Amino acid sequence: MLRTLRLALAALAILGLPAAATAKEREVSIGLQAAITSMDPHYHNLSPNNSMMLHVFEPLIKRDDNQKLIPGLATSWKAIDDLTWEFKLRKNVRFHDGSPFTADDVVFTLGRVPNVPNSPSSFATFTKPIVDVKVVDAHTVVFKTANPHVLLPSDLASVMIVSKLHGEKAATTDYNSGKAAIGTGPYKFAEYVPNQRVTLMANYGYWGGEEPWDKVTFKILTNPAARVAALLSGDVQMIETVPTADIGKFAKDPKYSLVDKVSNRVIYVHLNQRTDTPPPFVTGKDGKPLQGNPFKDARVRKALSMAINRDVIADRVMEKRAVPAAQLLPDVFFGTSKKLKPAKHDPEGAKKLLAQAGYPNGFAMTVHGTNNRYINDDKIAQAIAQFYSRIGIDTKVETMPANVYFTRATKGEFGYMLLGWGTESGEQGSSLRSLLATYDAAKGMGVTNRARYSNPELDGLIGQAMSTIDDKKREALIQKAAEIAMNDTALIPIHYEVSTWATMKNHRYTPRTDQYTLAMGLKPAK
Repeated sequence: MLRTLRLALAALAILGLPAAATAKEREVSIGLQAAITSMDPHYHNLSPNNSMMLHVFEPLIKRDDNQKLIPGLATSWKAIDDLTWEFKLRKNVRFHDGSPFTADDVVFTLGRVPNVPNSPSSFATFTKPIVDVKVVDAHTVVFKTANPHVLLPSDLASVMIVSKLHGEKAATTDYNSGKAAIGTGPYKFAEYVPNQRVTLMANYGYWGGEEPWDKVTFKILTNPAARVAALLSGDVQMIETVPTADIGKFAKDPKYSLVDKVSNRVIYVHLNQRTDTPPPFVTGKDGKPLQGNPFKDARVRKALSMAINRDVIADRVMEKRAVPAAQLLPDVFFGTSKKLKPAKHDPEGAKKLLAQAGYPNGFAMTVHGTNNRYINDDKIAQAIAQFYSRIGIDTKVETMPANVYFTRATKGEFGYMLLGWGTESGEQGSSLRSLLATYDAAKGMGVTNRARYSNPELDGLIGQAMSTIDDKKREALIQKAAEIAMNDTALIPIHYEVSTWATMKNHRYTPRTDQYTLAMGLKPAK
C-alpha cells in the first residue's frame, strides 16, 4: 500500500501537480448570468460571448483587469507612419491541435470577420479601417489603413485569432459544435449546450503558463435566485452579477468572499429613429397611429431623459450598486467630459417639452428590454415605465430573454429599447463610433446604432478623432463629440453598473472593469 501511494505521488510530481491536488480540487464550476449565444468568436459582439471566447481563442493584444493593453499573440506593435502599423507575433505558439500559429492565421481572421453570415452585431467595426495586410514573415505583419487610425491596437484587442486550417470552410455551426473551435487560448473547447453550459478543459503546455484548473464548467443561470442557490449549495464555486438583494447576506457569511468594481458598462436607451413614421409600439393614447416619429424631435428625447429619476434607480432599484450616468463611460475614462452631468429629474420640465413638441397629452409606448442580461434589467424597465406615466405617457413594459431581444432589436422591431454597452477599449471614442455614428456597415460605423440616430456634425468629429495621433487633441475631439451627442439626447444614459462576484472562501477572483468573468482570474485561495 505504501509503495502504491508513493507511485501515485510520483505520478503527480511528473504531471507537475501538487500532491494535495486531487482531480476534484482541480475542477471548478462558475455560474453565469447571461447565455452564450455562440462559440464562433466573430459571430456576435456581445460581452458574455467575448468573455467566454478569451478562454479558447486569443487576440493579438490583450487587456488586463483595468483594460490596459498588454501583449497577447503579438509581442509588440508600433506605428511606422500615420497609415502603417507593424506587429511582431509571438513565436512557438500552437493551436490546440498542435499546428503552429503564424501570420497566415492573422490574415485569414481579418478576412473572415466582416463576412460572417447573419451576425446580429458584427466585429467588422474593428477591422474596417484596415485596407491592406502584408505578411513580412511568419511572425511579422504590417497593417495599412486608409486614414490615420490611432485605435488600431485597441480595435485588434477585440478580434480573436482563429486557425486558418480549421476555419477556411467552417461555418458558425462548426464553431458551436467544437469542430472549428481550435484556438491558442489556455483552455480547450469540450462542450457547448446553448442556454445550459459551456465546458472547457485545460490546454496543457499553454504558452502563457498552465492554469490551476483541469476542467471548468460555466453554467448558465439567468435566474438570480438560481444563481445564488447554486453557490450556497456548492454546485458552483463562483457566481457573477450577485443580486443586489443578496450582497449583504454574502458579506456577513465567512464561508464566502465578495469582490466588486465600478464597470465600464452603461445602461442606456436607444430611441428608434429609422423612419419619419411612428416606430413600432409607439401610438396615440387611443391606439391610433401618430402623424410622425416623436423620437425624431430632440425635445421629446430630452423630455424622456428628464423624466427618469436616476438617483432613485441607483439607490433603490440597484440598491446603491450603480452610479447615475451622464455619458457613455464614467468620467475617469479617456475621452469623457467633466462638463456632462446626469440629467436632472424634472417631470414638470419634461411635460413642458412634450407640449412644445406637439404632445401636450403625451402618447403611448412600450418599453422593451431584457430580463436576463443586465443587473435588475426587468426592474429598471418597470421603474422607467412608472416615471413616464407621471408625465402623461401611457407606458407598457415587455421584457424577454436576451437571445430573443437582441435579434429583434437589431432588426428595429422596437421603438423604445433598454440596452447596455461595455466599452472594451476603455475610451469613449470607440463607444461613440459604435453606438451613435451614422450607420454605415461598409465603413464599420454605427454598427450597434440600433436607433439609427444620425448627426453629420457628430460623424465629422468622430472621424477626426479616430485619425488624430496626438492624444490630447484626440481626447478634446472626443469630449466635444460626447457633449454634442449628449446635449442632443442622441441616446439616454441611465447608470453605470457596479459589478460584484461571490466565491467560496477557498477561492479568490480578480475583478475587472470590463465585467468579464474569466477562469484565468479565479485562483485557489492561499
